[in-house]
Amino acid sequence: MSQQQLDEEGNPSLVGTFMKELSSMREKFKDEDSEYETSFQHLEKAAVLQECRKFNDANFVSKRPGECCELLTKLLYLLVQGDTFTPAEATEVFFGVTRLFQSQAPMLRRMMYLFIKEVVEATAAEEVIIVTSSLTKDVNSKTDLFRANALRVLCKIIDGNMLGQIDRYIRQAIVDKDNMVSSSAIVSGHHLLNDNADIVRRWANEVQEAINSNSAMVQYHALTLLYRIRQHDRLAVSKLVSRLSRGNTLHSSLATCMLIRYTIRMMNANKDLPAKEARASYSFLEMCLRDKDEMVLFEAARAICNLPDATPQDISPAVTALQLFLGSGKPVYRFAAVRTLSQVAMKHPMSVTKCNEDMETMIQDSNRSIATLAITTLLKTGGESSVDRLMKQISSFMSEIGDEFKVVIVKAIKALCLKYPSKHRSMLAFLHNALREEGGFQFKKAIVDAILDLLRQVPEMKIEGLNALGEFIEDCEFSQLSVKILQLLGELAPTTPHPGRYIRFIYNRVILEIPPVRAAAVSALAKLAACVESLRAEVLILLRRAQTDDDDEVRDRATSYVTMLSAKENIESSVDVIKNGLPSGMSVRALEKALIAYQARPSPGPLSIESLNVQLGSTSEKGYEDERIERTTSLQEDAGIIDVDDGGAGGDDGGADVVDDNYAAELYNIPEFAGLGTLLKSSRPVKLTEDEVEYTVQCVKHTFNEHIVLQFNVNNTIEEQLLKNVSVALELEEEEVWSIHASVKCENIAFGQPGKCYVCLLRNEEYGSDSFDAVSFPCELQFTTHDVDTSTGEMIDEDDEGYAEEFPFEDVEIGPADFMAKVNVGNFRSAWEEIGNAAEKTDKLALRQFKTIGDAVAAIIDALGMQPCEGTASVPSEAMKHMLMLGGSFCGNIKVLARVQLVVDAKNGGVLIKMGVRSEDEDVTDIVFGCL
Repeated sequence: MSQQQLDEEGNPSLVGTFMKELSSMREKFKDEDSEYETSFQHLEKAAVLQECRKFNDANFVSKRPGECCELLTKLLYLLVQGDTFTPAEATEVFFGVTRLFQSQAPMLRRMMYLFIKEVVEATAAEEVIIVTSSLTKDVNSKTDLFRANALRVLCKIIDGNMLGQIDRYIRQAIVDKDNMVSSSAIVSGHHLLNDNADIVRRWANEVQEAINSNSAMVQYHALTLLYRIRQHDRLAVSKLVSRLSRGNTLHSSLATCMLIRYTIRMMNANKDLPAKEARASYSFLEMCLRDKDEMVLFEAARAICNLPDATPQDISPAVTALQLFLGSGKPVYRFAAVRTLSQVAMKHPMSVTKCNEDMETMIQDSNRSIATLAITTLLKTGGESSVDRLMKQISSFMSEIGDEFKVVIVKAIKALCLKYPSKHRSMLAFLHNALREEGGFQFKKAIVDAILDLLRQVPEMKIEGLNALGEFIEDCEFSQLSVKILQLLGELAPTTPHPGRYIRFIYNRVILEIPPVRAAAVSALAKLAACVESLRAEVLILLRRAQTDDDDEVRDRATSYVTMLSAKENIESSVDVIKNGLPSGMSVRALEKALIAYQARPSPGPLSIESLNVQLGSTSEKGYEDERIERTTSLQEDAGIIDVDDGGAGGDDGGADVVDDNYAAELYNIPEFAGLGTLLKSSRPVKLTEDEVEYTVQCVKHTFNEHIVLQFNVNNTIEEQLLKNVSVALELEEEEVWSIHASVKCENIAFGQPGKCYVCLLRNEEYGSDSFDAVSFPCELQFTTHDVDTSTGEMIDEDDEGYAEEFPFEDVEIGPADFMAKVNVGNFRSAWEEIGNAAEKTDKLALRQFKTIGDAVAAIIDALGMQPCEGTASVPSEAMKHMLMLGGSFCGNIKVLARVQLVVDAKNGGVLIKMGVRSEDEDVTDIVFGCL
């Protein structure tokens, strides 16, 4: 599209989408089309342009309108095929086409209007003025066909200055008695609203009158335009929806469907909607369930089922209506009904059980999409007694459906197994058989992930599950899955009664697979030997064979493990490292730094972990780095995340959050903070005072799961003073949500030697998502001052008790962004689809305070605390629209993705945004929206 239009949902217009699809189809079927020649296939542009000179002959135009239509068709064919006209050619053709206005033939007029819309962008402004004058005459024509088409063309070529001249003509056309003219004027208003909103808003009274038209088409167009005119005024929208839902003015099915959607939007946008209005809105939706038109009936049923706070009693009428569609003879109705019921079953499974009998008959439906949705819905709503029967029915058609449907079924089976663990044998057997079938990576990964989750949550199926996975890697074509399974075998096989039976599965991978899988197999063997002493000698023989492997990584791992397992001294510590990894709290990066430092200046005695001094001092069961690595790995595997940078800001995207080893080591070495758990992120220093004051203060926020440690960097700029017992006092206005867990003073702060003092705040999790609300705390510095000798820097009087002083500074602010860790997402689209729309929320906002998209993007990134992905933080200086993609992890374990579409509002100023957020938790989605 040369000029992309957006509909009211912010999506590319239907015309633009159609043109893209047409282009791709033309490329796809180019070879097939070459077999069939059309009458226009060998057209030459020069020859067609020569023929078009006949337009200058008045007799030809009046007597041969059919030939004129054919010439216009040839011109349009050349344009569609990609031919372009030079400015001179376009001018000549354009003037020739304007001669056709003297013809009154309807078909020729329609072809002429179509051609003008296609070539008007390539013509000069003077030529546009000429054709605008002719079109304005047609708008006042007595022929309705000419009036309607002229209006459509005018809205395509006219600008804001000329629109005011024909404003009254369009207003008259909106309320015209002819439905085609009225509809054309209203549709023109839709297009003009994007760039001339102020003028179109003046037509509200005429559009309001058009809603009462007897034409279904006019009603639909008028309702959508009136809604767009008033969509930024919540009160006006509420009045419009309430008035139309109470009356019986709408007899258009399309208009009624749109009114249902507007009603739902109003109910979702106004959480504090009065009970009377909420009941009236629900009554309107329930009334639509009795409509004769099936489209309206389904739209109302789906709307009621999607109400966020709907109870089983509220959705019961909608489920009954959808049940009628299950027996429809039209596949589209059956598919729509079962899909909606499948979504309802996720929240209210008992409400859908009355449809189970109807859905069981749909398992054999010839449309496999319908059959898949039916079976997954039954898996959500069925009882324990129906599990075995459902497994047999699913197995009968698994080979006939695509991988995307198979993945849905696998996830439903996993949920059912967790619901009825006593039936795990039949469901595990089904998953095991599915692993043997043909399928792509996503399908096999879904099965493996399902089995892994079940192994951890259903202990009874551990042995059967490990056997199934062991057999699968014997013929697995996906190395990522093989590595994941080998890691699991090394972890769980030692806990089984007969761990030796898994050696064959693991060692076969050392012999037959590619280097990454061989390396994972060597690690699994070593862990098995470390955990099961009776198998150590046998495994050592296998590991020594791997020392001759062609790959460096495999050889190094095998040599390292053989050395550790063969050690005669300190074998327990070696075994512990193999089983549990690095000691608790140790960072791999810190270990590397310590080894380099040790090499430069070795400490006395033998090399040991203690001598490297890399312990982070965490008293938790698991070190922060181990947990962070596991969290990163989980994000990489589950959401397509490729990297989590521990360093500071860097690159165009702003870098990931700082979790610095120095910060962590310093905090964990303070006794009051040693037991706080994993450090999720550390902010950059924020100035809380001016640089010119006596005492400057900066704040660094360290976020833990339940705590926030405020580190205050204090600098004394007065050379004659020494500060002692320096602390920061916070005034807690939200004492119930936040409380002071600990406070650490700084003993001395001399001139030019900054000191640090800390305040640790505890967040009360009983308040749920409200505990993440933004809050600010007034602060003041409390200390005693002592006079010092500037030449020596020592106190003048050692017995001086000092003067107690207080120094207020700016408030410290804590908000949801402080709990959001930045995460780089490699393939955003894949991660977006993977996370699903179960907890998705979208909304439109107007940011009037920003003049450019670049400023708005920077503010959104700062407010949300998330990581820009795929370079979307970089915005061209004169950009009029932009797409920002963000990734994050809330509280260290909840994945969050955001997609923000920004458009400059040229008329009203500022930037308009449409933001969509997906996460694994609905409350987190609401918290992210609350940041803006």
